[in-house]
Amino acid sequence: MASVDMKELQEGMKKLGEGVPSVMRDFQKLHHDAKANGALSTKEKELIALGIAVAVRCSYCILTHVNAALQAGATREEIMETLGVAILMGGGPAVTYATEAIKALEEAGK
Repeated sequence: MASVDMKELQEGMKKLGEGVPSVMRDFQKLHHDAKANGALSTKEKELIALGIAVAVRCSYCILTHVNAALQAGATREEIMETLGVAILMGGGPAVTYATEAIKALEEAGK
């Protein structure tokens, strides 16, 4: 299992922003707009994003979306159910990446 370093991710994203500023600006806008409250709440959207992150095996995404879901008001129980759905959709590899989400929850004190 990969250990993720959010500082390293932020530094890499900063370099992307310097190299392809319009792409990263547009990505940030997409990120913001896609998470905004609408028919689904920001919390629900973050839980969906977390499930996808586990299913596609993106360690940085898992950490980011566990924390964003918690900030949006998600409970440990909601995150755990999300992980169950991700495992359904992602199979065995999703099980191993779901453990990263549990680690992120524990690091967040939940």
